[in-house]
Amino acid sequence: MARPHDEFAGQPSQRQLRVGELVRKELSDILSRGQLVDPDLDRVIVTIPEVRMSPDLRWATVMVMPLGGENIDTILTALKRHTKYLRGQISRRVKMKYACDFRFVADTRFDDDDRINNLLATPLVKQDVEADEDNDNTDEQ
Repeated sequence: MARPHDEFAGQPSQRQLRVGELVRKELSDILSRGQLVDPDLDRVIVTIPEVRMSPDLRWATVMVMPLGGENIDTILTALKRHTKYLRGQISRRVKMKYACDFRFVADTRFDDDDRINNLLATPLVKQDVEADEDNDNTDEQ
């Protein structure tokens, strides 16, 4: 007998989302208050748009983007140097059974959006989109 299809398979649970948001808020608070003393992070505004938790809540993938998107490799290296300190701070602020480990990655979603918009603006794609819109209008009549 076939198993029923779960429409939410592969999606994060409510618990993962809730814990990820708590960790994101606390990491943002630590960075915005300047509690990390590092010359690479000095006078740099770092945005943390999202934290994705693993299903067992032991790993947190932290999406990071400095304001302006400059020196991302330097920022990631600096954050990786302070992973142990950040883990300790988060374990004190967010009560969980285990303190989660961090993976810092660059948030490239905005770059991907720009690339897709540029692709959609090319003449060949515009021609296809306009042709589809014309077909939709003739079908409605």
